[in-house]
Amino acid sequence: MPLPQDWSRWRDAVDLTSYDDRWARLDDPHGEADLVTAYRPATVLDGGCGTGRVAIELARRGIAVVGADPDPDMIAAARAKAPELRWLGVGLEDLDLPERFDVVVLAGNVVPYAADRPGVVAGCVRHLAPGGRLVAGFTLQPGWPTLAEYDAWCAGLTLEDRWSTWDRAPYEGGGYAVSVHRTPT
Repeated sequence: MPLPQDWSRWRDAVDLTSYDDRWARLDDPHGEADLVTAYRPATVLDGGCGTGRVAIELARRGIAVVGADPDPDMIAAARAKAPELRWLGVGLEDLDLPERFDVVVLAGNVVPYAADRPGVVAGCVRHLAPGGRLVAGFTLQPGWPTLAEYDAWCAGLTLEDRWSTWDRAPYEGGGYAVSVHRTPT
């Protein structure tokens, strides 16, 4: 499946070393991991894991984590940083693992950058354990999914929380949302 233009433009402009350095300069580069950890998962699938920043931090906190990303350069960077973790070079729409996870996290703009947005969400839902949570944050801008579209792709799940940031500021509209949907128990 071809990559969407937004992803191709972004990826062509990004040097992975500079990308990782950007996070290292932040006072707290682990807001995503903080939010995921608050739900007390034992297992997490980091979908669209990129260079592994969130997965590595979750593993450091004692959570069993698997990272998946279709970009071979990003997966290679993640493997180089944490070879002891499980990294899969596959898109979420094609992911077919036997295990189920307490949380599937999509940190960053995983959903908007996907060529098959509903397929990516369906792939995540397939991998949730009963009572599991799909936690996704992405920018809201013209041409990218609306929250109504995203919620519709999460059919069968219940919207549990919606934040405007990973540090749980209330969502009152705006250009970014972090949504937490939960499977039935």
